[in-house]
Amino acid sequence: MIDRKQLREIDWILIGLLLVNSLVGVALIYSSSHYLPGNLFLRQLLWVVISLAVLFLTISIDYKMLLAYSPYILGLFALVLFGLLAFGRTIAGAKSWVRLAFIGGQPSELAKIAVLLVLARVFSEFRRPYLTTGFVALSAAVVFVPFGLVALQPDLGTAVTFLPLLFACFLLAGLRRKTLILFLILTLAVGLASWNFLLKDYQKKRLTTLINPSQDPRGSGYHVLQSKIAIGSGGLLGKGYKKGSQSQLKFLPARHTDFIFSVLGEEFGFAGVLLVFFSYFLFLSRIFKTVPKSRDRPGMYIVFMAACLIAFQFLVNVMMIVGLFPIAGIPIPLLSYGGSSILTTFIAVGLVLNVKMRRFANV
Repeated sequence: MIDRKQLREIDWILIGLLLVNSLVGVALIYSSSHYLPGNLFLRQLLWVVISLAVLFLTISIDYKMLLAYSPYILGLFALVLFGLLAFGRTIAGAKSWVRLAFIGGQPSELAKIAVLLVLARVFSEFRRPYLTTGFVALSAAVVFVPFGLVALQPDLGTAVTFLPLLFACFLLAGLRRKTLILFLILTLAVGLASWNFLLKDYQKKRLTTLINPSQDPRGSGYHVLQSKIAIGSGGLLGKGYKKGSQSQLKFLPARHTDFIFSVLGEEFGFAGVLLVFFSYFLFLSRIFKTVPKSRDRPGMYIVFMAACLIAFQFLVNVMMIVGLFPIAGIPIPLLSYGGSSILTTFIAVGLVLNVKMRRFANV
């Protein structure tokens, strides 16, 4: 539970930045989907409210207790992901969704939190000057088990977002050159195996189209070309709210999810993009600045992984919409439509707040 002293240590500025960026996302979702059935912006707003409640629940539990139960949490999610492969229904080409009553979601998103907690526990207990090859293999297994289960759904975009958690731990712990080379070889081997055995034809086409999207303007290159047209047509100040031709006339695909930033560029121009970039930068920098304020090693790993997870998805999505990264189905946390994504981001920020508010507690 939270005592009065810890309540005073809650970073309300970080919560404010979290909500500001979330509401920007709701506004963009309304603009890009107001003519679609289902009131998607209201659903997103409801998820913001639910996620905020879960955030306060997260900070009310000492993160040391969450770390203690993290292996069981990860085991539960591994069973759920395996169950989806065996018994799940295929929706939008993937067995990645669970629906309970009127609420649906992707367990793979929340599984990131379980992996984050397990890695924080494992790495915080490792006390040697350098990471050993055996330890690297063990920690990689923690990530590659859910990675493989999600990739088999197939949902390669979500699967890739597990990797920055492992890389963040390696950065903090320090890798010897020999171990780094071994890890890169392992990553290359997994990539080659994925190309030959896991990737579908349309996913391979996305990778080859990255070099020259105009070679297939009506097929795999369509998304990138329309995104570039939308962003370029926005100019300096944009066409105005709900006045973007590419989004309003439905030329731009996945307008309220993967390509929400293209809507921003078209309607608010370069100035609007810079403003949202600045707001997101303040949000991320606030999280990164919490890393040295952690009271112990587990807290440091939790905060750094949470920051890297959100920053990675933001960076990859921006690179994706301008044609510098394959279309991988990776949304921007807080801005793109998706209940599971926003809930996961709020929980990650809740863990950051959890660590920061207990930095003066007895270890």
